[in-house]
Amino acid sequence: MPLEAVEARRLYRQVADQLRSLIDSGEYAVGSRLPTERELAEQLKISRPTVREALIALEVEGRVRIRVGSGIYVTEPADAAPTLPAAGIEGPFELLRAREFLESAIAEQAARVATRDDIARIDASLVAMENVEHPGEASMVHDRAFHVAIAGSLGNAVLVRVVGELFDQRLNPYFAQLAHYFESPGTWRTALDEHRAVRDAIARHDPDAAREAMRKHLARSQERFAQNFGAETAAGGSRPARAPAKPDSAPKKQAKERAKSGSARRR
Repeated sequence: MPLEAVEARRLYRQVADQLRSLIDSGEYAVGSRLPTERELAEQLKISRPTVREALIALEVEGRVRIRVGSGIYVTEPADAAPTLPAAGIEGPFELLRAREFLESAIAEQAARVATRDDIARIDASLVAMENVEHPGEASMVHDRAFHVAIAGSLGNAVLVRVVGELFDQRLNPYFAQLAHYFESPGTWRTALDEHRAVRDAIARHDPDAAREAMRKHLARSQERFAQNFGAETAAGGSRPARAPAKPDSAPKKQAKERAKSGSARRR
């Protein structure tokens, strides 16, 4: 029997798979509400962004519906659920963290080497961003141009390609679904101000300020996407009868529960 390649599953996929299994087994019936993000994060001992990535993945698959201000509800799966290359899709927060690390360093170096022409290209993208509606395809084109222009000032085609490819991951279905909840003309104006701060630091040739401005911009992007769905208060602190075990620890927990149950019967 030939060996097959072993592929490590991302943590958010493990959480999504476990929640899907509980839904399929009837632990969470169609129409019922899942625990809140906070409750799931506490019980699984993982970050809330990871939980959010898992819930967004399940929503894209048509297994749950996120109702802002109410909660996350199990839905009847469609006859033709979307087929997604789930194992190969990075989570939105994973992507933003990678960009924060990489593009902060690029902005720092851009402040050292950017020419007048480089600044002009950055400025052109900002002008375009100021005159476009958001959310929309055009706004993403100009946002991408801004980040690529900064990378381009380093004169390294590999960095230009990597920055462009990372930005293009915003088009993956998970990132697009998350953005659907939180992007608005207001968040666009805030992001535009953050872009200007990056541009100004590069134009002043201040590497430390440029690095920090880019870091803050991408960190704040993560914060915007991590805002509460508004379901914590609505949940009223009530919990469903069962919550999922930490990934890959279900057998151990089930054994403990059986032992506890047996002890209770003996008493």
